[in-house]
Amino acid sequence: MAEVIWGLATSHVPSIGAAMDRGKTEDPSWKALFDGYAPAREWLAEHTPDVAIVVYNDHANGIDLDFVPTFGLGTAERYEVADEGFGRRPVPDVIGHPELSLHLVKELIDEGFDLTVFQELDVDHGFTVPLSVWTPDPGEAWPCPVIPLLVNVIQYPQPTAARCYALGQALGRAIRSFPGDLTVGVLGTGGMSHQLAGTRAGFINPEFDHMWMDAIEKDPAKLAALSREELIAQAGSEGIELIMWLIMRGAMNEQIRKVHSDYFVPASNTAAGIALFDNRVSQPA
Repeated sequence: MAEVIWGLATSHVPSIGAAMDRGKTEDPSWKALFDGYAPAREWLAEHTPDVAIVVYNDHANGIDLDFVPTFGLGTAERYEVADEGFGRRPVPDVIGHPELSLHLVKELIDEGFDLTVFQELDVDHGFTVPLSVWTPDPGEAWPCPVIPLLVNVIQYPQPTAARCYALGQALGRAIRSFPGDLTVGVLGTGGMSHQLAGTRAGFINPEFDHMWMDAIEKDPAKLAALSREELIAQAGSEGIELIMWLIMRGAMNEQIRKVHSDYFVPASNTAAGIALFDNRVSQPA
């Protein structure tokens, strides 16, 4: 059977990708952020999965705002990097894993999650920046095939934290029921606290972020109990992206081991966090 070997939660701030693409990672304003990634990158380089699943949201680049599914999953053989208005990022297109994708679609629909299925999809910074956080120098290809799992976090009503955690648990069961021997990494992206518009533009809540970082490991049910309104009040209108971390966490075992975490303020107008977890707690690091 397939198994989830690790989970990676990370912000997907577009300026993080821009800093990497433009060689700015050693600049004083960015160095601490990228230094905080280094331990996770070193560990991940030694634990490459057969397939990765990236839980992310599109920013009206791969899909139109007239059509925003609550949840969607890609089944393509290849996903092109989207041009977000200033040219494509200089990173490789993404190779998919249709066999696992189609298995996940069936299993998740059978569990009551009526997914939108994407046979073609361009992926934007919400997808590529987390891949760059994982693999800063991919060369001609990312380390493994990658499956996109889209979540609506931009149009009301977004799925609840509880529904996302339940989807993650169903995703974990679906992965484990795959008949092939595959190792899988799951990335939950977005956040942390931030608000980009309105009277609270620039809002960041470090106290809430640190609570979230601790509870995502030890008490995800506490986070899943938060309402949509509570999340927006505490994390900002865009901070609701954190529900995608709960999908990653739900796909993992109840007991996990934190490999590394770091927190940086601000990355652009956003609190940026990273948390890496080993799902094989009975095995040596």
